Amino acid sequence: MSAQHYTVNGMTCEHCEMSVTEEVLEIPGVERVHADHTTGDVTVEGSGFTDQQVADAINEAGYTLEG
Repeated sequence: MSAQHYTVNGMTCEHCEMSVTEEVLEIPGVERVHADHTTGDVTVEGSGFTDQQVADAINEAGYTLEG
């Protein structure tokens, strides 16, 4: 299992964190997600997922990846 770190634009509250977490957890291979709206940091743990899958899930939740 590996951990990937992302910065997400637009998260402003705990509900935002939940939305991002729920969408990213639907990706096959993702085992754990930690989102922090105060910093915009999202850590995704697991294996077999791609950055594009994470970006798509975050977009589906209504947010965008920085960079």
